[in-house]
Amino acid sequence: TMKNPVPQAASLLLEKLMLLVHIRSLPAGSGEETPPPAPGYYDTSCFKRGDLLEVPRTLFIHFGIYLGENRVAHLMPDILPSITSDRRQIQQVVTNKRLILGVIARTASVRVDTVEDFAYGGSILVNHMDRLFEDQVLGSEEAARRAEKLVGTTAYSLLWNNCEHFVTYCRYGASVSFQTDKFCETVKMIIRDQRSVLASVLVGLASIVCLGVAPSTTLPTIFIPFFLWMAG
Repeated sequence: TMKNPVPQAASLLLEKLMLLVHIRSLPAGSGEETPPPAPGYYDTSCFKRGDLLEVPRTLFIHFGIYLGENRVAHLMPDILPSITSDRRQIQQVVTNKRLILGVIARTASVRVDTVEDFAYGGSILVNHMDRLFEDQVLGSEEAARRAEKLVGTTAYSLLWNNCEHFVTYCRYGASVSFQTDKFCETVKMIIRDQRSVLASVLVGLASIVCLGVAPSTTLPTIFIPFFLWMAG
């Protein structure tokens, strides 16, 4: 039996929209990579093994699991693991080009980096998501071990398997992504709003046809939403 192409097409469209937003959130420039802060930039004394670390970016949040000794396990889109087995090359900090190509090719790796490489100068929140899961928080050692077992190449999906799915599975035992859900809800809301505007325009035009030309004072009211819808 053939699969319904509609959900697949919708999923693909959402992934492409998220990719565009993700690319726009990356630093602009000539492609030169800004080096991460020097070792010691972050005070890791307050981090414990198994902690969930968040680094807010412009439009997205990056997540990782702290393993201790200034090491963080995190899932990163990366094209390199699919074209080479050279660990020295793969272990280098993931550049924007590698990341974008990894998203397009749907390949990634769960890698272990220093806190500096992981955060890349951003502020770090610790266990900020615990409040959303209440009694579901696993033991710190269990969370760290789950992260360590998953280190290596993996499939990637902006919607179904991103860095947030990775950390929520490790620390809470449930693979979810709230920022993906929020993005999808926003897209649905925009679609609903566009449909409602178009419907009001069509109703207005139908009333003009059926009841005669509307008074000039009501015409702007009918067509303003239409022009806003076209412009949006």
